[in-house]
Amino acid sequence: MPSTNLTIPATPFPFTFELALAALVIIDMQRDFVEPGGFGETLGNDVSLLTAIVPACQRMLAAWRAAGGLVVHTRESHKPDLSDCPPAKRERGNPSLRIGDDGPMGRILVSGEPGNQIIPELAPIAGEIVIDKPGKGMFYGTDLQVQLQARSIRYLVFMGVTTEVCVQTSMREANDRGYDGLLLTDCTESYFPAFKAATIEMVHAQGAIVGWTSESTPLLNAIS
Repeated sequence: MPSTNLTIPATPFPFTFELALAALVIIDMQRDFVEPGGFGETLGNDVSLLTAIVPACQRMLAAWRAAGGLVVHTRESHKPDLSDCPPAKRERGNPSLRIGDDGPMGRILVSGEPGNQIIPELAPIAGEIVIDKPGKGMFYGTDLQVQLQARSIRYLVFMGVTTEVCVQTSMREANDRGYDGLLLTDCTESYFPAFKAATIEMVHAQGAIVGWTSESTPLLNAIS
């Protein structure tokens, strides 16, 4: 892949990156969160808000693959014995199903179960990184930092769900590790629109304190 700096309009100022040193990070587009009958719906959420971003994510993923860029997929998932799921996480709140319980798509948020898989529309292909993370952030309890460093990655483009939880946590983790991060606002979503809007404001506030934000169209045009 040739070394070429690309610059796209973004907030709070243009985002410049090198495609050969960048990765598209797709956060937790799993059946348990996105599809009816999964863990997200058992919490009382309207999952149709999340499915609405799938076409935009598909366009971005197809273009990124065509350009030869690295792709990273994450899944929030736990070992079958739940040894990596703290009791405080499993027992919090009052959901109708908890992590590890049997749900319509298998055990909730357990590795290898049908509901824990990435939705077919965005399924990984050979050569792409797939990270199973026991927490909200993509670096916690994973070897992602080692894998990115081995590929000299410096720039991360984020999409996925939910904006204010796993996406924002991962962006903040990345920022602390020295990566420049761009959040694609039409390729991320929350069960709570106000939370998404607030997160976008927090990300690019104070001169991109966490990262940059932009719709996907400028990036699609740049890498086409």
